Amino acid sequence: MRLISFAAAAALCLVTTAQATTSAIPCQCRDTNGNLHEVGTQMCLQVDGRAFMALCDMSLNVTIWRDTGDACPTG
Repeated sequence: MRLISFAAAAALCLVTTAQATTSAIPCQCRDTNGNLHEVGTQMCLQVDGRAFMALCDMSLNVTIWRDTGDACPTG
């Protein structure tokens, strides 16, 4: 009986996980000018007089600009 209950719980977990990954909510980052950018976009941000390359990324359930450590391209 326990084996059947465990198998049923495992199957439910797999179905729930599959549904969560197939119905992705579109997420975007907002830059300092108010423009929206898709997750995965890299751009040069200027914040408090500092310019740096940033990646629009997810952290837990919110979008963030992650500093890539690269300098902004010049020219």
